Amino acid sequence: MGILTEERVKINVFETAGENCCVAACDGQKVYEIIKAALCENKKIDLSFAYVNELTPTFLNSAIGQLYGCFPAEQIESNLLFMDISEEDEIILKRVIERAKTYFEHAYTCRKALKDVLGGEDA
Repeated sequence: MGILTEERVKINVFETAGENCCVAACDGQKVYEIIKAALCENKKIDLSFAYVNELTPTFLNSAIGQLYGCFPAEQIESNLLFMDISEEDEIILKRVIERAKTYFEHAYTCRKALKDVLGGEDA
């Protein structure tokens, strides 16, 4: 009997964005789409920041932050591994993730409260 190994998707941010300066939301969206597709298939993801010289919250909000509006934090955090990221960029990434978690948690609570008050479907 063979050894069962989990399938891992390797994403290189530099190659996907096409830039070593990852600053634009549109470039982050390219990364997001690949991560989202892999998470939908419950795959493990290795996200490499090798060769990335500049990384902004705008890019990271688009690439990573919006995932928290689509998937549970536990699923993202157990399936997404960040690699080759500098200490400075890791600090930015952690802030983006914490803000995204807070934002989407509050957005859900607000939608639920509005639904409870107005009745019917989500607003």
